Amino acid sequence: MNVTDAFKTFQDVVNADIEHVREARARRDLFRNALSTEGDVKEVIPSGSLARGTHKDPIHDVDVIVVFDQDEHPEWGTPGTSAADALDYTRKRVNSLLGATNGTYDHSVRLSRWRNHAVKCFLDDPENPDAFTVDAMPALRRDGRLLIPEALSKDWIACDPEFLIAESANRHAEWSKFSGTVRMLKWWAAEQDTKIKSLVMEVLALDLLPTNFNQPAAIRQFFVSACYQIEGGTEVSDPAGLCGPIQRDIDYGAFTDSLRSARDNAVKAFNAQTNNDTTAAIEHWGEVFGDVFPKPSSNGGSAPAAVLSTPRQVKDTPQG
Repeated sequence: MNVTDAFKTFQDVVNADIEHVREARARRDLFRNALSTEGDVKEVIPSGSLARGTHKDPIHDVDVIVVFDQDEHPEWGTPGTSAADALDYTRKRVNSLLGATNGTYDHSVRLSRWRNHAVKCFLDDPENPDAFTVDAMPALRRDGRLLIPEALSKDWIACDPEFLIAESANRHAEWSKFSGTVRMLKWWAAEQDTKIKSLVMEVLALDLLPTNFNQPAAIRQFFVSACYQIEGGTEVSDPAGLCGPIQRDIDYGAFTDSLRSARDNAVKAFNAQTNNDTTAAIEHWGEVFGDVFPKPSSNGGSAPAAVLSTPRQVKDTPQG
């Protein structure tokens, strides 16, 4: 097994099982279909990592944006109580349509609670830490962008999640491994000792992951470029230029240290591969991605990464 084969094996570990992906899509589409029957709903937009194709294993939540008709809710979109009112209205409509006891469309939602921007709907036992949820975010379409409620500030903020979806699709059209490679980078972030949101990695990848290299070379270049930018004080912000920093509480010092280590090992791996030292190359990539990356075998190839003996449940770290 060469380095390319090792990455193929690692990709299988990072990717969610296709049946789990289908189940997540079905649950998301249940909300799309149910909420689309409402007379004051203009459209229901899939959002989040599943819509961008950058979901990694395991999946635990999906996102939809419920775009309401401004004419039907003229009081929404202004500072004050309307942000909380929109969230509570959305919660009530979800319960009416999909509530486990009295839903008129389906009986799927066990509990729904509104948070700062969206209504979190539990389709599994809410006490289960791995419970699958659908986040339904109310919105208004205005001036070519979306306005979403923010309960904490009692206001509405402009955002453009469709921009990131479209840009991710464009990159994947340029390079068929783009989305899978982003999943690898998100896996890397989740394994670090400091908290790095998945969306931070997606936005960095949008800017810094080249689409004209093979996968190992592209990842090496990503870590070189990302380390240079973050070390130089670049703050990762909304690519649409509307919402500011992606993760305000990120420890950029610790993030830089993690990127520096990944960069150094990726460069060593690439140099070893250039020198036809497959064993050393795979070992260095293992230093980047951890124990799930295939190990080199005694004959200079690599052994497959460990395979779980039981199917993984549909769950995930919260996505952007």
